[in-house]
Amino acid sequence: MYRSVILLLLLCGSVAAHDMRPTYPTWRISHIPDVKVTRMELFNKRADVEWYEIGVFDVNFKPLPFVSRFRVLNIPYLTQVKFDVYVTEANSIGAEYICSISKLKASENNMPMVSSKICSRFK
Repeated sequence: MYRSVILLLLLCGSVAAHDMRPTYPTWRISHIPDVKVTRMELFNKRADVEWYEIGVFDVNFKPLPFVSRFRVLNIPYLTQVKFDVYVTEANSIGAEYICSISKLKASENNMPMVSSKICSRFK
């Protein structure tokens, strides 16, 4: 029994996704009137993925309008990118999550690939 538990832990430990920080971001006042901003960091732990899409969502995971330099970020393997997300003050009240979703390349071989989605929740 212990061997199967150890094997399971080893297999789970080798699964890598991407990492987004902070886990609980907060909005702060930006240099633009009636607009809030937060700074996020995204770290790519996946060798098979280089593109990540970001989004801002309400409590029901409905997308909210936001502005960032890029909505889809190119993040090479084992690198980190910092980015700012801007929303109107009205939308900052309803914003519950900032999420990043790995964007997979279409491949000709039919190997299954796992898409990962990571969300940070506003305090």
